[in-house]
Amino acid sequence: MLLDRRRFVTLLGVLALMPMPRMAFATPREVAMDTLLIDKPDGGVPNNKLPVLIYHRVIPPDTADNAEYLEHLFRTNGWPPQWRYPVYTFTHFHSNTPEVLGVYAGSAKLQLGGEHGKILEVKIGDVILLPAGIGHKQISADEDFMLVGAYPPQMKADICHDELPQLAARTKAVNAVPLPATDPVTGHTEGSMLAWHKE
Repeated sequence: MLLDRRRFVTLLGVLALMPMPRMAFATPREVAMDTLLIDKPDGGVPNNKLPVLIYHRVIPPDTADNAEYLEHLFRTNGWPPQWRYPVYTFTHFHSNTPEVLGVYAGSAKLQLGGEHGKILEVKIGDVILLPAGIGHKQISADEDFMLVGAYPPQMKADICHDELPQLAARTKAVNAVPLPATDPVTGHTEGSMLAWHKE
């Protein structure tokens, strides 16, 4: 039976008022985030006045390939993935770029801020966004602990060691690093778009 325009519009109005099954809607997935401020130098590690951001449960539970999921997420949000690897077991930092680390396998204890820094336990689904200058190293880890690492576009991270004579020059370099245009987890909203750009 053909519907005239008036009956069609009436039918649409009735359908709009009917309850829809839950599966018809995308289920929002909240990503919890913590901040960690490490703004004082530690030896030759400058650290940063911007907080470290730690996102939890970023990977949905039904994900087939955790690494590919994180790489796609970072790439989509303007942070091209550069490597899959654990964290070096010596204190180091990057004076020219922020870095995002996404845990896709295992768990580990990382030390952030330098040799006297804070210990952070990370596991699958955690993403750590480090501002330039934040010292980091792996203290311990499961055998299968692995990360996806990414930086803002066209960035190749330098690797700086804890060298006190270089502190002044590296602090100056860290302070000159521009804020990224997007957040690797949330894109143009939330995350570093709020926590870093309000500084």
